[in-house]
Amino acid sequence: MPFEDYQKKRNFDSTSEPKAESVSTGESNLGEAIPIKSKDMLEFVVHKHFASHLHFDLRLELDGVLKSWAVPKGPSINPKDKKLAVMVEDHPLEYKDFEGIIPEGNYGAGKVYIWDYGTYHALDTDDMQQSSRILREGLEKGHMTFILSGEKLRGEFALIRLKKASPKDWLLIKKNDEFAAEIDISVLEAPGEAAVL
Repeated sequence: MPFEDYQKKRNFDSTSEPKAESVSTGESNLGEAIPIKSKDMLEFVVHKHFASHLHFDLRLELDGVLKSWAVPKGPSINPKDKKLAVMVEDHPLEYKDFEGIIPEGNYGAGKVYIWDYGTYHALDTDDMQQSSRILREGLEKGHMTFILSGEKLRGEFALIRLKKASPKDWLLIKKNDEFAAEIDISVLEAPGEAAVL
């Protein structure tokens, strides 16, 4: 059961997080419209999550779920940075539209914002089926290379599993391309963040 860990960690009587079988409405839990994206491309989202410790969650659509990594210090567009990305349980596709407050006493309690979103594909193809196959193989091997087309994150990135650590520990690395820069983008706010905080 792909969402067993996801479902076990949540009390859906007290959190507005989507259940695996829920249907996305195209609206965030803060009442803001979420852009509807084309379904001929794989989608990604980066959540800025004010839990017990601020972190970012990178979520990549693959095989009907969102493969998810917690990035404690946030993503970077500087190729010199190698950011720890800890793989967590798969999330339902509906989670890509989730924004809101996870109430105290719940797993991951705190404010969650959509910090970035868009489409992505494997390095050598933008065809959804071929991308899925290449990315699935990369995930199994522990080395995924992909192109993000988001508002903040653009261009080539890699996720590389660390060999001498927990199998959940990966590195998120920006490749040196026209979208790379030596600036800290993790300080950028999510849309609506300043108004709510």
